Amino acid sequence: MNILALDYGQKNIGLAWCDTGIGAPLPFGVIKGGDFAELVKVIKTENIDKVIIGLPLGMDGKEKANTARVREFGEQLKKQITASVEFFDERFSSQQADRSEGGVSRDEKSAMIILESYLASVKNSKL
Repeated sequence: MNILALDYGQKNIGLAWCDTGIGAPLPFGVIKGGDFAELVKVIKTENIDKVIIGLPLGMDGKEKANTARVREFGEQLKKQITASVEFFDERFSSQQADRSEGGVSRDEKSAMIILESYLASVKNSKL
């Protein structure tokens, strides 16, 4: 299964990809300016089966104004693609991205952390 994780920001969308047969999340680029049409094209071209969107919750775990913006984005995306779309708590992903090494953008690192966390939660729920 091809999974694409998104770190949806107001300026850019960070992407990370994983083939569950391989299991290692990889950086997959940045969509500058949050170009919705470009994102839809990537999802369709790359035969993505599932999209995981990082959901910005408050420190208390509750939804905030930014959370509603991301949910609306996800709902619009669902209307344009056949892949399933899930939201996943992205708290602390940007801070982790800032502390991690590597030659990819902060947006991609954040998306990779979201995807790694999602995959770990799925694995742990199957134990």
